[in-house]
Amino acid sequence: MEFALAYPPFPDAWKDLQIAEDCGFTSAWFFDSQLLYSDVYVCMALAAEHTKKMKLGTAVAIPSSRLAPVTAHSIATINQIAPGRVILGIGSGFTGRNTMGLPPLPIATLRSYVESTRRLLAREEVPFHEGEHRGWMRFLHPDHGYINLKDQIPIYMAASGTKVTELVGEIADGWITPTIDPGQLSAGRKALEVGALKAGRAPGEMPIVSMITACVLRGGESPVSPRVLRRVGPSLVLLFHALWERNLGLVGALEAPLKERLRRYREEYVDKMKTPADRRYLEIHEGHLIYLKPGEERFVDEEMVRNFSCTGSAEEVIARIRAAEAMGVKQVGFQVAGDAREMIEELSREVIAKY
Repeated sequence: MEFALAYPPFPDAWKDLQIAEDCGFTSAWFFDSQLLYSDVYVCMALAAEHTKKMKLGTAVAIPSSRLAPVTAHSIATINQIAPGRVILGIGSGFTGRNTMGLPPLPIATLRSYVESTRRLLAREEVPFHEGEHRGWMRFLHPDHGYINLKDQIPIYMAASGTKVTELVGEIADGWITPTIDPGQLSAGRKALEVGALKAGRAPGEMPIVSMITACVLRGGESPVSPRVLRRVGPSLVLLFHALWERNLGLVGALEAPLKERLRRYREEYVDKMKTPADRRYLEIHEGHLIYLKPGEERFVDEEMVRNFSCTGSAEEVIARIRAAEAMGVKQVGFQVAGDAREMIEELSREVIAKY
């Protein structure tokens, strides 16, 4: 099992990653959401310059945020700084689109974008259209030190819904999922295999990256202590954000177990916002994966922490990760919230060193 960090990008993240690299973390993933965080590629460039072996990836680039050649040249520029240490993660869009009032992109758009980006990174000429205009594009100076196309850049895709996960199996090099739940992983693997068989690829060989939130409890510590809520709370209220938005392919899997909490969240929190209804999504996503807004903490109880985060004793956390490994997960990415240094040192000492 490999261990990674998943960051809301900010320029000084590299300072944490230098420590993480020495603590056994092998990868760092950076979220791409232009209205929430710093620019993902600027932060990746700084991390690339200040780390030695750590792999760096986007989690995830959204097609509508940048043209395919822009994404291709950005990730290839990072590859010039950190040759062979770069992964391009792509997805249909969550906050990168929802914070502008837009839904996820259609599967056909996602497919076309991934295929165009892959062909550009392979030095091919790719058709391009804008309105009525048609043309071709390719990198003109691939060997002049501006970008690195010699070292392969794998393309991973984030997916939760069945159809999108099938597409991952068909065209991607890896699958990014927000769960280590055995049932959801099993369903996801079946979808991957369906997609792989469509494309004539060998099923079961694709790397799986699970991005989760985790906290190792201290002796006698409550799962809803302030420290734990600072760590895992932002990821847990994300579930309410996603269900309220009807997004991420999570509705079918999570609406039943969270139905009553979601009702309370809507009636006691969302419906009482002073923000106009047509702009309420802006307030919903404030603090996304960074902090809990005042009042959100009352919707995160001990049962939710236990069921929807990887929180418990070191032994309990390790057992859940081992169960995910048995389902084919090759890497666990811990979402960074709260005190990043404390989290890095804790997970290194209590999980990585004992795994």
